[in-house]
Amino acid sequence: MSSLTETLEYPFADQASSAAVGTLQRVSDAQWEATVAHFDGVSQEQLITFARARWPNVGLEPVLISSGGTVIGACLVMIQRLPLGVAQIAIAKWGPFLASEQGDAIGRYGVMVEALVKEYARKQRMMLSLLPLPALSETNAEFDHLLSRGFHRGAQMAWNDRYIVRLDLSAEEQRKSFGQTWRRQLGKAEKAGLSFERAGPERLGEFDALYNRMVDRKGFEDRSAYRQTIPALMAMSDETLRPELFLVSEGGEVIAGAIIFKAGDRAVYLYGATLDRALPLRAGYFLHWHIIGWLRENSRARWYDLGGTDGFQGLHQFKNGMVGEAGRIVPVPPVANYAAYRLPFMLGEAAFGAREMLQKLKARLRSRPPAGEESAS
Repeated sequence: MSSLTETLEYPFADQASSAAVGTLQRVSDAQWEATVAHFDGVSQEQLITFARARWPNVGLEPVLISSGGTVIGACLVMIQRLPLGVAQIAIAKWGPFLASEQGDAIGRYGVMVEALVKEYARKQRMMLSLLPLPALSETNAEFDHLLSRGFHRGAQMAWNDRYIVRLDLSAEEQRKSFGQTWRRQLGKAEKAGLSFERAGPERLGEFDALYNRMVDRKGFEDRSAYRQTIPALMAMSDETLRPELFLVSEGGEVIAGAIIFKAGDRAVYLYGATLDRALPLRAGYFLHWHIIGWLRENSRARWYDLGGTDGFQGLHQFKNGMVGEAGRIVPVPPVANYAAYRLPFMLGEAAFGAREMLQKLKARLRSRPPAGEESAS
């Protein structure tokens, strides 16, 4: 007799895709991070160190994806068990990602998607939920591919724009690309007697104190992942994947700082913090100008993702001016969901719907914005 999931085949699913299918290879935690450290598409969200700290109750499956005997990309798949064990959902944020963005990137992305569909949607009968990176062009080719492949549009962030600075410019070109007000404020900061330095992970305590003072000053409940993830990330022995800590001082006192993920093609602003007296000194302008210069000279990143704004107009003005003429403001796409059978799809959609309703309820109950406005992740 057929099983329930066999008899309730999901009507929108393909029966046998004609697209090429990659080969999945499950690897150890140590092998995973050593391998993906030099991939173009790597992000902090796809690191086991980050995911284990951020989502301690979720199963993690790090898989390399090969085509024709060559590793073309990878995906850290998080396995979320639904209540009562009725089903599981395979989730990847910013994944799968490519080893190289050059050449036929979307073709290789499609090969990786087929491998994930075959393993998780068909073989293991799960809903597969993927969230591609924000694209650096007018359209998101990865998200469009998922829709054409039969994935369904899921939830989307309320404030979904990401502000991304272009890094492959000369210092002169970079400065000219900033908005006029941003350039003017930077000029004032450069006359304020500030100093910039790259600090080692052993000085995280100084940033932590700065961050705590900022949270206390604003009186916000800190709902970010800072306390869960940053100690683990900064303790990583791999210098390529370990975030960088940058500090700005005035009169011998640290007044501003930022933690930056720098691996891959796209550096990411994770967290920042300032003292009150840093604001009239325009320390934030000074800090980011020097971070941009450091990334240009010391990383292979071509873009610097500043994160979003959570709807705060002041953050929009600051980040928009830094993005300037050469950068991009692009949306995070919606989640894309796929199931090869009706039952996993129904259970997965119900779970996501319940979570979205709960998040909206919590948001209405809060009277103030989170300290995570300083975060890009």
